[in-house]
Amino acid sequence: MQTDSIELSFLSIFAFLTFFVFLIISKSFNLLSNSSLLDEDFLKPQAFHNEAIPRSGGLASIIALFLFFGIYYLLYSKILYEYIFLCTSIFFIGYLDDIKIRISPNFRLSLMILFLVILINFLPIEIQHMDLIFLDTWLENKFFATIFVLLCFLFIINGANLIDGFNGLLTINLIIINSVLLFINLNNDRFEFSFFLTAQIIILISFLLFNFPKAKMFLGDSGSYLFGSLVALNTIITNNLNSNVSSFFLCILLSYLFFEVFFSFMRKIYQKKSPVLPDNEHLHMLSYLKVSKIFGIDKGNYLNSIIINSIFSVLVLPSLYFADNGSVCKYWFFILILIYTSVYIRLYRLTKN
Repeated sequence: MQTDSIELSFLSIFAFLTFFVFLIISKSFNLLSNSSLLDEDFLKPQAFHNEAIPRSGGLASIIALFLFFGIYYLLYSKILYEYIFLCTSIFFIGYLDDIKIRISPNFRLSLMILFLVILINFLPIEIQHMDLIFLDTWLENKFFATIFVLLCFLFIINGANLIDGFNGLLTINLIIINSVLLFINLNNDRFEFSFFLTAQIIILISFLLFNFPKAKMFLGDSGSYLFGSLVALNTIITNNLNSNVSSFFLCILLSYLFFEVFFSFMRKIYQKKSPVLPDNEHLHMLSYLKVSKIFGIDKGNYLNSIIINSIFSVLVLPSLYFADNGSVCKYWFFILILIYTSVYIRLYRLTKN
């Protein structure tokens, strides 16, 4: 009981410090008219703003995260090496783009793969069990396990970056995902890991205050990469700590981030486009056209985020009731994929017409 009280006290202090980190970073960059972090590219396909906004959310997030690593060490006398190395390396890749050091998408992807392969093998990061028997067997092979975990990270990191186009869209989605992971771990008495998940939710909520409904800062590539890598590792650790929870339930939880990347990749190949270059035909962009037509451009930005995440919650959260049933979760996951595909095709036809 006393330990819980100490943790809550530290979380309260951390929430206070995190808010002020975001406040200071926000005020600092808003005063700078020539900062390299200002997003002034209004013509790129994923741009839905018409004034210069600093992409400083990632910088504020990693500062807050390292403050928490210090608090965690004070409480548990442990250093979270896997999170520290993962966050630092993936944040760095995105930050290069935020400060307008232009590198090609292929080189950025190669750099990400290099860092992830090193981290997966040397930390190590592994998936200890899956619902599919053949996958469990294949995961015993070191090479296959590395490739599988690498793909998990790549899909989620790039999915997070891909949907980070509207105020609150990615952040609210990550808050929902981490809140479900927190519920699972608390329900299974994983209090130490739950402490860390709560800290991440605090950082996300703090950022949301400066991004929603009107944006005073963006996450930038560094922030979306950072939180994408965090939620991927959070999910792997939750899977390893809670064998009673179906791994397909965790696939359901990450279905929007994962399938957005997979579907977009296949769509662009079918349309004879480069699969690594951005375009304006993603689901959240098509839905924005309909929402903004009904509610207006100003409201369309943040209302689109609310609508998408509300639908996500309605489709995903009921699966918590059978999170321990691998068969049901498996069918539910594939139903979600069919729903996504059907909605996309419908929106695509409506917007093109």
